[in-house]
Amino acid sequence: MVIVASRIRLEDRECPLSTTVEHVGEWWTLLILHDAFDGYTRFDQFQENLGISSSMLTTRLKTLVTDGLLERRPYRTNPVRHEYVLTDLGRSLRPVIVALAAWGNSRLEPHERSMILVDAESGVEVEPVVVDAGTGRRLDDSRAYVFAAGPAAGDAMRGRYAHRRPLPVAPTEGA
Repeated sequence: MVIVASRIRLEDRECPLSTTVEHVGEWWTLLILHDAFDGYTRFDQFQENLGISSSMLTTRLKTLVTDGLLERRPYRTNPVRHEYVLTDLGRSLRPVIVALAAWGNSRLEPHERSMILVDAESGVEVEPVVVDAGTGRRLDDSRAYVFAAGPAAGDAMRGRYAHRRPLPVAPTEGA
């Protein structure tokens, strides 16, 4: 019997960061998603642009389809060929990819940046930031915004954040 160790610690199984990293935290996965955001859809396009082996690309694409981030669609019938198109769930990761690229660029001088984010109409470089949708305040101040146990938190998560103000528990149906 073969036992495969999980990459997520048992106590982190309910942590959204840990479970997200389990899906998209792998090097090639992020690069494939980046290419998909740039309009690549076909196996040969991904392979040529990334220089990834066929077996690795096949594995990563299957995982992205299984996880619901890409959809595999036929684009030719004889012989059958498929393309990989971002799903709504996959497209929802774009701000994450943009934020990662912006973080990488923030460590470089402007003349050292090989890729920048620009306004599609004006071509002017933009500086992406993560903000609270309710207030519009930037989330980069670690003293102003902290993680706390949420309504569905188990004992381990509640213990981790016991020193933080707990969130109210949502009423259950029929209560």
